[in-house]
Amino acid sequence: MEEGHSIPFDVPEVEQQYSLHNIRWNKESTQFTFDFNKRGHQRYTIYAGDLKTGTLREVVNETSPTFIYYNNQYQYWFENSNELLWISERDGWRHLYLYNTATGTVKKQLTQGEWVVKSVKHVDEKQRTVILVGCGKDKNEDPYLEKYYALNMNNGKLTCLTPENANHRVTFSKDFSYMVDNYSRVDQVPTIVVRSVKDGKVIFKPENQPDLIKALQDGFRMPEVFSAKGRDGITDIWGMIMRPSNFDPTKKYPVIEYIYAGPHDSHVPKSFAIHHWGSELTELGFIVVIIDGMGTANRSKAFHDVCWKNLKDAGFPDRIAWMKAAAQKYPEIDIDRVGIYGCSAGGQNAMGAVLFHPDFYKVSVAACGCHDNRMDKIWWNEQWMGYPVGKEYEECSNVTNAHLLEGKLMLILGELDNNVDPSSTLQVVDALIKYKKEFEFVMLPGERHTMGGPYGERKRRDFFIKHLMNEQTPDWNKTIDN
Repeated sequence: MEEGHSIPFDVPEVEQQYSLHNIRWNKESTQFTFDFNKRGHQRYTIYAGDLKTGTLREVVNETSPTFIYYNNQYQYWFENSNELLWISERDGWRHLYLYNTATGTVKKQLTQGEWVVKSVKHVDEKQRTVILVGCGKDKNEDPYLEKYYALNMNNGKLTCLTPENANHRVTFSKDFSYMVDNYSRVDQVPTIVVRSVKDGKVIFKPENQPDLIKALQDGFRMPEVFSAKGRDGITDIWGMIMRPSNFDPTKKYPVIEYIYAGPHDSHVPKSFAIHHWGSELTELGFIVVIIDGMGTANRSKAFHDVCWKNLKDAGFPDRIAWMKAAAQKYPEIDIDRVGIYGCSAGGQNAMGAVLFHPDFYKVSVAACGCHDNRMDKIWWNEQWMGYPVGKEYEECSNVTNAHLLEGKLMLILGELDNNVDPSSTLQVVDALIKYKKEFEFVMLPGERHTMGGPYGERKRRDFFIKHLMNEQTPDWNKTIDN
């Protein structure tokens, strides 16, 4: 600054950046690095700039013919060596790589196989160890269950610290010597233990463990984890089934699916809870299901890529195959009476069900949906739908395809939605009216991005009872005790 001298750097395709960020200086202030995310998210590059020469070189250059899931990207720069930990799906699965930052080359792939590194929790540079969360390594278990592993970067040895067939939630001591492990499944009560981080050995198990005695006495019914083959007849699709507390296996129950198929994650609960999305609907006499179809995250890259420029797919072929398999095993499941509901991306999905799969889904309640990906958040929609905007955006639009509506549809909208532009739903309303379609529309004054709140919840329950059970609901205007 004293010299008034600037050093220009020529960044390739700089006008096509989605973002240029994460500027980091080395200790000597002779070099800096920054991340370049190209619009369309098919190239993500880390550049190093040299102040002496005014030139850039690539440290990491990640490319993909579909998308790079940059929102779930991970990098760790070593303090005392020219090394970088980087997560990539380049071999078809999400794994950890060790880079030489001086040469921009991969020193070694640290993890590999048909499982995913979901996150990194701690790096010990001195001991050359990494604590990470992995999913799907134990092939006879639900591949979404999170387990903790210790990785030796020198020899590649991977030690499972939480081996139980469950979803593990861990809190570490400050020095990462000990860990409190709370593990459970939706169909298994939690267990709490203290482990050594060195080898995962249990060193303390409290006597007073959680139990379900009182909950079971009060009518709680454990959900069931269920898996079936997807559209290809090969891939296992995982979900859960929730039944009424007074369930009678001799009866037939209509089915409601709670859906959120946002590609940025998987969404079926994996840890124990008394309440899950939709579980209250079981007490009205419905069987409720939640499913992770293809196009969502935390499986293989190919599994995730199904969503690419194809958000209307939403894993529906897998969901339908899963429910048909469940109905074949459990005759109480009536797949001639299937409803669906969701909010936000789930609202887009819920409406898409009765547009693109009306032979299976008969009733839908869609709240605050991003019904057209051309008019929603750029950071979310272009991640999956790509750039520039092409015909696939129109093909996936609930607005453009509103004329396909069959069955029963309710739209719910918060007037002041602060996540998805309210006009997204209003354009759907306009298109449905244009095509003379019958539907219900609930606008909630003053509400923001919402599933519906108490009033919307009541409207949704009544809608499902009327159209899936063919029963009358209370006259709420005459009912004193609401």
